[in-house]
Amino acid sequence: MENSDDRSGSHPPSPVPALQRLARSIEQRGIERVPASQRHHLNVLDNFTLWLSANLVISTVALGALARPVFHMGFWTGTSSMVFFTALGTVPAAFFATLGPRLGLRQMTISRFSFGWIGAKIMALFNILSCIGWSAVGVLIAAQILARLSRGGIPITGGVLLVATLTTVVSIYGYRYVHLYERYAWLPMAAIFLLLAITCAPEMRLFASGPAFAGSAADWISYGGVVFGAAIGWSSYASDYTVNQPEDTSRRRIFGLTFAGIFLPCVLLEILGMGLTTIRYAKSAAPRGGGTLVALAFHPLGILGTVLLTVLALSMVANNIPNDYSLGLSMQVLGQRFRRTPRAVWTFLGAVGYVTIALLAAHHFDVLLENFLFLMAYWLGPWCIILILDHFWIRRGGYDPDHWDTRSALPRGWAALSAMGAGFLGVFLGAAQSLFTGPLARWLNPPHGVDVGFELAAILAGLTYLLLRPLEKRMAGR
Repeated sequence: MENSDDRSGSHPPSPVPALQRLARSIEQRGIERVPASQRHHLNVLDNFTLWLSANLVISTVALGALARPVFHMGFWTGTSSMVFFTALGTVPAAFFATLGPRLGLRQMTISRFSFGWIGAKIMALFNILSCIGWSAVGVLIAAQILARLSRGGIPITGGVLLVATLTTVVSIYGYRYVHLYERYAWLPMAAIFLLLAITCAPEMRLFASGPAFAGSAADWISYGGVVFGAAIGWSSYASDYTVNQPEDTSRRRIFGLTFAGIFLPCVLLEILGMGLTTIRYAKSAAPRGGGTLVALAFHPLGILGTVLLTVLALSMVANNIPNDYSLGLSMQVLGQRFRRTPRAVWTFLGAVGYVTIALLAAHHFDVLLENFLFLMAYWLGPWCIILILDHFWIRRGGYDPDHWDTRSALPRGWAALSAMGAGFLGVFLGAAQSLFTGPLARWLNPPHGVDVGFELAAILAGLTYLLLRPLEKRMAGR
C-alpha cells in the first residue's frame, strides 16, 4: 500500500493559503479614525507623485482641447485662464490634504464638523456621484484611444471594461497600494507627453491660427469654470491619502507638494491640448476630443506610436484609482448600515456603476466632459468655502477629532446646508449651460450668457455660513 505521506506530497499545493494572503493584503480600515500610533506613511513626496500621476493623463489634454473649438480662446487668453482658475481650484485640495495627518480622518468624514451628521451624508452622496462621473470620463477617453488603435478591434465596451478592471484591482487593495502605484505611474507618462510635445511643436500654430488674445471676457470666465472644476474635483477626498502620515508631518510641505502635483500637470497638459487643436488634422478628428487628437499625433510614428498610445490609454488607471478608492469611503459615511459593508465591496460596486454610465454616454463625450466639469465647480465651490471658513473663522483651527462619530457632539448642520442652498441659488442665477442659462448670466452677456455660477455659489454660500453658523452654535450649543 502506498504511504499516505507520499500520496499527499504528490498533489500540488492548495491555492487556498495564497488566496488568503491576498485577501489579508486588502486594507480593512474604512472611515474609522487612524490613531496617531498607527500612522507609518513617512514618504512625504507621495503627496506630489500621487497627484502628478493622477493628472498627467490624457483627460487633462482633452480639457485643454476645449479651449479653442468650444470657448474660442487665443493662446494667451486660454493660458491665463488655465493658470488662474487651476491655481484657484487647487488651493482647497492642497489645504484639505494637510488635515489628514492632523486629524487622522477621511475628507468626507471631516465635513461632519461643519455639516453635522445628516448634512455630511448629503455631501457624501454628491461626492459619490462625482467619483462615478470622473471615472466614467476617464474610461471613455482610454477606450477612445484603444478603439482607434485597434481600428475597431477593441470596441468601446472592451476598452472601458479593461481600464475599469485594472483600476478596480488597485483600488480594492487600498491606501498603501494606491500610493505604491501612483509613486511610479507618472514616469512613463511624463516621457511620452514630452515626446508628444517635441514631435508636434513644429506643426502647432498657436499664434498663426488666430489672434493670441482671442476670446471675450465671457469666454475667459466660462472656460475658467471648466478648468476650475477639474482642479477642485480632487478636494472632496484630499485627506483620504494623507491620513496615515504622522501628526508632525510638515503642513507646508504637504500643501506645497499637493499643490504642485495638481497644478503643474494640469496647466502643462492643458496647454498641450490647446496646441494640438491648431494642427492641420485637428478638424478631421471625429469624434473630437483629446484622445482622438493624441492618437492622430502619434500616427506618423508607426508601431512605436501604437505602443506609446497604448501606454497612455492605460495611464487613465492612475486617474481613476483615487476616484474609485474614495467612492468606497464616501459610501460608508452614509450610515452604520453602510459601514458594515467593507470599503472594498463599495469600491467594486462603484466600478460597476461608472462602467454602466460610461457605456451609455459613449457617443456624447464632449458634452459629458464640459457639463460634468461645470457641475463639479457648482457644488464643490460652496462646499469648500464652507469648510475653509469653518476652519479659519468659526473654530479657529480647533477640532476634537475623537468626536468624529459622535452625533450629539457634532453641529446640527442646518447652517451649512442653508449655505449650500444659497450656493445653489447662485448657480441658478449665474449658470450658462446648453440646457439652462440663468437670468444673471444672460443679463451679463446676452444672448448666450457667461457662466459665473461657481463664483456666485461660493460667495453666497460663504456669506450665508458666516451669518448662520454663529446663530446655530448659540441655539444648539455645538
